[in-house]
Amino acid sequence: MTESLSLAFSHVGMFVCDIDAMVDFYTRVMGFVCSDRGVLDNGARIAFMTRHPREHHQIVFATGRPDELPFDVVQQVSFRAGGLDQLRLMERRLRAEGVVMEGPTLGCITHGNAISVYFRDPEGHRTELFIDTPWYVHQPMRIPIDLSMPDEAVWAFVEGHARSLPGFRPIAEWHAEMDVKVLAAQG
Repeated sequence: MTESLSLAFSHVGMFVCDIDAMVDFYTRVMGFVCSDRGVLDNGARIAFMTRHPREHHQIVFATGRPDELPFDVVQQVSFRAGGLDQLRLMERRLRAEGVVMEGPTLGCITHGNAISVYFRDPEGHRTELFIDTPWYVHQPMRIPIDLSMPDEAVWAFVEGHARSLPGFRPIAEWHAEMDVKVLAAQG
């Protein structure tokens, strides 16, 4: 590549069946605000959602998703939380809301490099709330974790398990390796 290209991820759009239910959930439970709503030329309704005052939208919902799909085409949507306390707060909110949090790819887990809460939003999209850890381990890796443990116990559990896995190292070492790879790929 001879030209430098600057790209950063900005937002994601999803087709939905019940836009009002999705806007309600994402505002009331997830803390988003609706920055704009309207109707497209084709009659589809659209809603722009954000949690950042300088980002017009981080998620876009548009009607038009068929009611019957053989599977959910959105593999997952992920949100970084501000800390372990916020992750626990959201887990409590989600459980109080009756959100689906049980299943083979759901619940509270650690990837070694993150601690996550996975759930299904009102239309069944697998959604992740996570915090980073200071470690790297080869992925994929996931094991259940009990977030009701005290902070020290959660961190000790995550680090202890991560240290037992191949490729364990401080995340700063992995970042340095990725700096080289990404810069090389960008030419």
